[in-house]
Amino acid sequence: MPRRLPLFPLGLVLFPGLVLPLHVFEERYRVLVRELLELPEDERFFGVVAIRQGREVGADGITALHTVGCTARLRQSDEYGDGRFDIVTTGVQRFRLDGLEHDRPYLVGEVELLADELDPSREAEVLDAAVRVAYLDYLGALDEAGADGIVVPDLPDDSLVLGFLVAATVLVDLEDRQSLLAEPDGVARLRSELALLRREAQLLRILLAAPAPELSRTPVSPN
Repeated sequence: MPRRLPLFPLGLVLFPGLVLPLHVFEERYRVLVRELLELPEDERFFGVVAIRQGREVGADGITALHTVGCTARLRQSDEYGDGRFDIVTTGVQRFRLDGLEHDRPYLVGEVELLADELDPSREAEVLDAAVRVAYLDYLGALDEAGADGIVVPDLPDDSLVLGFLVAATVLVDLEDRQSLLAEPDGVARLRSELALLRREAQLLRILLAAPAPELSRTPVSPN
C-alpha cells in the first residue's frame, strides 16, 4: 500500500479485521469512491482516521485528527442515481499519520504503516486468558444492567485478533477506543483491555446496585 493515502475522517475508530459500512453523500468522498473504483480491486485502499476536533460534514468541519488510523479496503459498492454510494469496507492495517496534503477534494495523508505484532511470550498467554474471562464478565455485567441485544461472540483463537475484536466492541468513548488502537503492540493492547474491561464491569455493577434517584428522594413512610 502506498505511503500516500486518501483519507476519510470519521467520528469513530476502525480496527483491523472489522467491517465498516458507509453511506457516502458528500461530493469530495463521492470523488474518492469513484477514483478507488477505477483501480484494480486489490488496490482499493483508503485511510480511516478519527476526528479529534471538529465534525464529519462540511469542508471546514475538521480542525484536528488523531495520529493513528486504520487502512480500509473497499469491498463492495452500490451507487444511487444521484451519485451517492453505499459501500462496505474492511479494516486492514494500522498507520501513523505523518502529514496532510490538500491537492485533492478530500484530504490525503502521508502515512507510515504500523506492524501489528504479538510476541508469543508467557505474558501474552496469561493476558489472552485473562482478557477472555474479563470480556465475558463484562458482557454479563451489561446484560445484568438491562442492555438490549447482548450476544456473546465466538472469540477468535488468535490473540492479536482477539485484542482488536474486544477493542471494537467494548462500549467506551472514542478516546478510550483510540488509545487501544494506538497501543504499540498486541501485548500492550491486551494489558490495557484487561484493566478497561474490569473497570467497566465494576462500574456497571456499582450503578446497578445504587438506589434509583427518585426512590432516594422519596420520604420514608412510617407504615
